Amino acid sequence: MTPRTIALDHLNGAEAAALLVGGRLDDLLIDSDQPRPGAIYRAIADRPVKGQGGMFLRTPDGSAFLRQIKGLAPGQPLLVQVTGYAEPGKALPVTTKLLFKSRYAIITPDAPGLNVSRSIKDEDLRDSLLEIAHAEMEETAMGLILRSSCESAEAADIAEDIRAMRDLAEAVLADAAGAEPETLTEGDGPHSLAWRDWAAPADVVTDPGSFAATGVLDQIDALHDPLVPLTGGGSFYIEPTRALVAVDVNTGGDASLAAGIKANIAMARDLPRQLRLRGLGGQITLDLAPMPKKDRRTFEAALRAAFRQDATETALAGWTPLGHYELQRKRDRLPLADLLR
Repeated sequence: MTPRTIALDHLNGAEAAALLVGGRLDDLLIDSDQPRPGAIYRAIADRPVKGQGGMFLRTPDGSAFLRQIKGLAPGQPLLVQVTGYAEPGKALPVTTKLLFKSRYAIITPDAPGLNVSRSIKDEDLRDSLLEIAHAEMEETAMGLILRSSCESAEAADIAEDIRAMRDLAEAVLADAAGAEPETLTEGDGPHSLAWRDWAAPADVVTDPGSFAATGVLDQIDALHDPLVPLTGGGSFYIEPTRALVAVDVNTGGDASLAAGIKANIAMARDLPRQLRLRGLGGQITLDLAPMPKKDRRTFEAALRAAFRQDATETALAGWTPLGHYELQRKRDRLPLADLLR
């Protein structure tokens, strides 16, 4: 039995997928009735927003907002892809840089070239993968990225995946013209995303009730509590507000000189997982446990290392005059509290 388990089930009637590592919930995907990130529309340019360098677009799912609109005129059709979830009362965030992602391949229509993930170090394997890429992508100007999951995959499976993504990309690009907005792809649901992105070896449980059988439900219940215990007696609270997500770190009963840095580093190592599971993004402010200024570099190194392993784009903004640490995280998920109401 591998230390990784993928459970595919449903929560409140919505498709859901959970990844456990060593029995601990590491990732959680729950479907919603909102447009999925990755969905592709033929949108219609509606009206520019003066001073912001953007334009509102019409889509079948409501208004979308596009930045960098040089050369775009109202009424013009264009292909756009949803990049995240809209904040309440705001338009869908979209981009014109389309990506067609699958388990082994990413087709990049606007970025020509054939590339292999840098995490694959074996030169002979890289050469073999590039041979497959050249064979499947001949006579097209689109680009291709072969993902790290290709390292343990069969050549035939990789080739089939490339063909499927290339065919989909060509079909979507051929449907760019039209007077009305239209949904061209829906975006992947949780079960498809689990297959696509959780590619490392794992036990996969698909039986109904798998969340209960694997302990996922109990761990989801714990996520409703803002308190996160840490080893050594410390803890931290994660509390979303309208403006930002506040994180408050406490040392607990540890009164040693190193209590602050120990609690802060322990929080840093678990913070990406907690934000991922709770579906939190936007501005995040860390109110850290007291520690000497000389320990700040050590804390920052731990924080950078933790977020380096996280797929969601997160900018580490730095320290405030009051000694807080700020981050800005892409909103690529809905808050868990909203999904499970």
